[in-house]
Amino acid sequence: MSENENKYTSSIPLDNDYVELPIPHRWELSDEEMIRRSEEFYEMMKTRHTVREYSPRAVPREVIENCIKAAGLAPSGANHQPWHFAVIEDPAHKQKIREAAEEEEKTFYAGRASDEWLNALEPIGTNESKPHLTVAPWLIVIFAQRTSTDRNGRKFKNYYVNESVGIATGFLITALHHAGLSTLTHTPNPMKFLNELCDRPASEKPEMILVVGHPAENATVPAHAKWKKPLKEIMTVF
Repeated sequence: MSENENKYTSSIPLDNDYVELPIPHRWELSDEEMIRRSEEFYEMMKTRHTVREYSPRAVPREVIENCIKAAGLAPSGANHQPWHFAVIEDPAHKQKIREAAEEEEKTFYAGRASDEWLNALEPIGTNESKPHLTVAPWLIVIFAQRTSTDRNGRKFKNYYVNESVGIATGFLITALHHAGLSTLTHTPNPMKFLNELCDRPASEKPEMILVVGHPAENATVPAHAKWKKPLKEIMTVF
């Protein structure tokens, strides 16, 4: 933590008193610079692809830690930060997660999922086989916390948990892409096995497994996944 960051965080009380602090960072950019930056960011995000074939090439742990620190800066309901990121690199541990996930996926594709759901997935080309869970160097299991404990050991309820965790996950995926890595959001259904395999309490809800690494040399993406709605369909201006 920098001296400037510590200056502000160390003064935050442990109780519920409202304390105002001067804004520690402020941008002073021209309209032209803001437009340029927004265009550059858009162009960078256009190069993000959901990848299912991974290279076993190692990724430094520091990269993962920095990206999770960035995710931890996301806004959240009452600033409760109701998330936990379980990071797995150990091959044996990843194997256990893959076996459990594929077991659930077999049931899903064999009848648990509706025909409508399976038809929606068909253009993506997914099935019950999940080799990426063991080939990719890192798995990040994202948990949502319904309750938390403060620095005084007091338990409290969290609010807007799904929204908060969703925003943090977006931060994380963007940070990983910015670092030059590819990701895959994997959501086996159900995911309760992840609590035990990641040693997390039953009060936490696993939201997804985020697969992280470099794409394999022969990696492909489904053409369907590259179609995005045009701006006029996703934005309304009043």
